[in-house]
Amino acid sequence: TGAALFTAAAPALADDGRAAPPKLTATTLEAAHEAATEPATLTTLSRFFAREGAVSAKASAPRIEGKAVPVRTLSAAFVAGKPGAAPSTLDYLASTAVSSDGQKASLWTVPGAGGSDAWQVVNIATGDDEARYAAQGARALPGGTVFREPQIDAWYVHDASRVLPLDEDARTAVGAKGATLDAYRARVRQAYGDKLPGSGYARSGKAGGYGPEAATGPAPAPAPGPARGAALAGSPAPAGTA
Repeated sequence: TGAALFTAAAPALADDGRAAPPKLTATTLEAAHEAATEPATLTTLSRFFAREGAVSAKASAPRIEGKAVPVRTLSAAFVAGKPGAAPSTLDYLASTAVSSDGQKASLWTVPGAGGSDAWQVVNIATGDDEARYAAQGARALPGGTVFREPQIDAWYVHDASRVLPLDEDARTAVGAKGATLDAYRARVRQAYGDKLPGSGYARSGKAGGYGPEAATGPAPAPAPGPARGAALAGSPAPAGTA
């Protein structure tokens, strides 16, 4: 569940006109954390945690727990079979917020108009999937890269040769023991290869863009992009969204 509680400046664009992926450095991780801990952000979090009346905004006393983690999603270039394409692309950084009554939420942060030193929060999503799967992936495959296939809401971790599942949806897709990277590429290319940006499927509107609709309903799975939560009104969508 996302909450339209922030506004933000437009991000830098890549050559194809889509939002350029953020750069992952120690500086950007710290900038994302600072954005999440700003007083204005904590005030908004108080309202978010109080939205269903479980706790009052004043009593929610939100805090940011741990460090920001990178959130990656299945890469369209990988699905298309482009030589050297990484399986996933970095979309945003997520910080975990915790309320006094134990509620958790993820703050999505992206670069602002000022670049790597001006990161800003653009969305709040309930739960702590991002941090939880990042930690789980580090245990399952040390040094691996955690990413999400949003069309089926599946989380994985991969290295240079294999892909391992981190949740039930991923286990259904690749089996409990995972798959080789080549086998996974073949699977996603078959599933989404004709639904990429610029395809007739996408132009017809059936793909629904790269938004939250990607993981809902019986319609054919759209092209890669984040599905959990919603980019906020007036704010930039994470890289890889349209």
